[in-house]
Parts: sequence; structure tokens; C-alpha cells
Amino acid sequence: MRRKSTQLNCFSPPVMLATFAIEMVLAVYTIWRYKLNVLARLAVAMLVALAIFQLCEYHVCGGLGLRAKEWSRIGYIAITLLPPIGLHMLHVLADKPRRRLIVTAYITMGVAVAYFLIDRTAFKGYACTGNYNIFQIGARPAIVYAIYYYGWLFTSIGFCFRWAKELRKVGKAGLQKLSAVQGLIIGYLVFLVPTALANTVKPETRRGIPSIMCGFAVLFALILVLYIMPKRGRRRTKPSQSK
Repeated sequence: MRRKSTQLNCFSPPVMLATFAIEMVLAVYTIWRYKLNVLARLAVAMLVALAIFQLCEYHVCGGLGLRAKEWSRIGYIAITLLPPIGLHMLHVLADKPRRRLIVTAYITMGVAVAYFLIDRTAFKGYACTGNYNIFQIGARPAIVYAIYYYGWLFTSIGFCFRWAKELRKVGKAGLQKLSAVQGLIIGYLVFLVPTALANTVKPETRRGIPSIMCGFAVLFALILVLYIMPKRGRRRTKPSQSK
């Protein structure tokens, strides 16, 4: 007789829960360790959004009394927040003044969120596989959403390289900013490149891009908290002990 065993795939439900726990712990740590200025609030918002998506993935086949479509809706709203938050974070890290680009990004985000909230037929179906989840939205909305998501994502990466080049010319004065921006570049690449490789090796995984991409995004979360925040975050000062 064959002994029964549990297969732990890269993005299986236990891994989703573990990823959720890691991202929430990182969010709590950031709140505890750093003053909640703009950068820290953006970091926490990104970590919580990533964690919410993992929780939604775990429950997409039913959980806590909500249907799969509702969990899909919440999950998609969570990841819709990520590109504008990343763009905003980049401006703060590079110490660039606020621009209309950030406002435009947040406006498009609001439109996408409103669509998922209002249109009850936004999600056409879903599939719970052993390794990742598949969310299905209409063909045209999917194209528009891909343009929104990847458009702002690659816009941020483009500005990362541009401003990193500028900061190299500043010298020591811009060293911390340069390191933080370079960390953000690495953070983006550690979940984009593996996702692209997975889609190339196994084309069928393209149906589960949100699930796979956010699975790798835990690496981004670790880079954000363990490398970027120490460079640019303002640590809380320990209260002096009274004699």
C-alpha cells in the first residue's frame, strides 16, 4: 500500500496562509519600528493589500460565509491598489515632488476599484487548482485591466532606472536614496521575472498570473521591509528611561 502524503506546491493553500502571515507580520513590524510618515503608511498599505489577496486566494473556493466571486472581488480590489502605491512610494524614496502622474494613477485606480465594486458580473468564473487559483473576468475588461496594471508597473520601473541614474551623479549626498530606489527595482524584478519564466516554461500558467505574481511578491515584501525601509524610513526613538 502506498503511504498517503501531502504535496506542498509553490502556491498551494498552506503556502498562501504562510504568505499571508508573513506579510501581516511585516506590516505590524513596520508600524512598530517606524514613524508613520508617508513612506511608512505606503509600505503598510502595500503589505496589507498583498496579504489580503493571499487570504482571498485561500478562501476563493468558499470560506467565512462568502462566495468565491466575493472573495475574487475583494482580492482583485486589493491588488488594484498596488501599482499606484508603488509609483507613489518611488516618488517618496527618490525625494521627488508630487506630480500629476501620481494623481492620475490614483484616479485610474479608483475607476478600476469602482468597476469591481459596482459590476456584479465582472467575474465570469474561477478555478481552484492544486498550485494556484484562476480568476476569470470578461475579455475586454481583462485587456483594459492588463493595460492599467502593467502600464503603471512598467512606468514605475522606468522612473526607477531614470532616477537611479540621476542619483548616481549626486554622489554621497544621494547614496541612501539611490540604494532605496535600487532596492525597489530589485523588488519589482523578483516577482516579475519568475512570473515571466513560469509563463514561458508552462504557458498554461498564464491563466493564473495574479495568483502566481502575488505568490512571488512575498519576496518584494521582504525586500521592502528588510532593505528599503532601513534606508529611508524614520525609526521610532526609544523613550528615555527616567532616573
